[in-house]
Amino acid sequence: MHRPIHVVHVVHRFAPGGMENVFVQLINGLPHDDFRHTIVALTQADPVFLRRIERSDVEIIALDKQPGQPYRIYPRFFALLKRLRADVFHSGNLAALDMTPVAAAAAIPRRVHAEHGWDVHDPEGRNWKYILVRKAYRRFVHDYVTVSKQLYTYVRHRVGVEDSRVHLIPNGVDTMRFHPRMASDIEQPNDYPFQRRDHLVVGTVGRLEPIKNQRLLLDAFAAVLRSAPADSERLRLALVGSGPLTEALKRHAVNVGISERVWWAGTRDDVPEILRAFDVFVLPSLAEGTSCTLQEAMATGLPIIATHVGGNSDLLGEGAFGTLVPSGDVTTLANAIRGTLSSLPASSKGPSAREEVVRRYSLTQMIERYRVLFSRSANAPATAHDTDCSVGPTPLS
Repeated sequence: MHRPIHVVHVVHRFAPGGMENVFVQLINGLPHDDFRHTIVALTQADPVFLRRIERSDVEIIALDKQPGQPYRIYPRFFALLKRLRADVFHSGNLAALDMTPVAAAAAIPRRVHAEHGWDVHDPEGRNWKYILVRKAYRRFVHDYVTVSKQLYTYVRHRVGVEDSRVHLIPNGVDTMRFHPRMASDIEQPNDYPFQRRDHLVVGTVGRLEPIKNQRLLLDAFAAVLRSAPADSERLRLALVGSGPLTEALKRHAVNVGISERVWWAGTRDDVPEILRAFDVFVLPSLAEGTSCTLQEAMATGLPIIATHVGGNSDLLGEGAFGTLVPSGDVTTLANAIRGTLSSLPASSKGPSAREEVVRRYSLTQMIERYRVLFSRSANAPATAHDTDCSVGPTPLS
């Protein structure tokens, strides 16, 4: 009888975020007859975010880990893995990498670790302690997934992982859900406070946390208003997402005098519809791997401005599909917003950006690459340096 491959996905916290969204996409998209899934959140699992999982047979386990070293939960985690009897251990980012020695001790046949980006305390991956940790745990990982060229180079040369064990699999976007605004799109998202005829909306989507740097966007938007461009009375700002900086950012919006023009949308399930209501999309992050929200904005055909960090330049074709600005530069971002708004509704780079996403970053392509990797990993011999399961470093060009 056919037995599906059991993948145990391990993350620090299962809540709204780019990496966590990829895990949801894999669970929903991998063939249901061939794969089954368990999610282990080392801390908490957000019950609202869990609703995005379309399968009813996924076990969700939250371990309530407290801040500090992970070693205290090793015995409990070992017992859990022995019960789950996984075929593939799939960990995401540094906090989950700490669990790979336990997965090896529990004799899970294949261990796949994914690097989706860095922490706000180490936005360029230079922290020597983190590098040493990654080097120490290399031996417990069979295959690495990186989502951008920058992360691929980092794992290969800073961490020192052999080329055959590192796979570049960019995040994918559902280009059917995320599509440009059409003439038939007359209805606005639920409780959307702006009117298409009356307002010009600059928007962003992302968790409200330091690494996403929405404060830069607030400051730049305030600078645009101070310059009193044409149509300044129509300008509005939308921030979609929630997180630990919500209240601090709201206070800052008051301090810079723009609070009455800002919509704090919170976490939403209707992001495709909200993006289609934007006029300009801005991604002000300090660091990124392959940004899911940037891909989604590209698929929507929006004019895009993004900071020149991480995988953003790769996604935007070094500026061919959007405008790149230095991270942390309020004046340059304000000028880019003003320039983009002044060119509306003239043709933008949006249509070519969508074509790029459809060609290179479709959700179908991403899921197929993981299917091959997980299938080969599950069926390959369980030696840490066996490279026969490689699907090869997936190029971006």
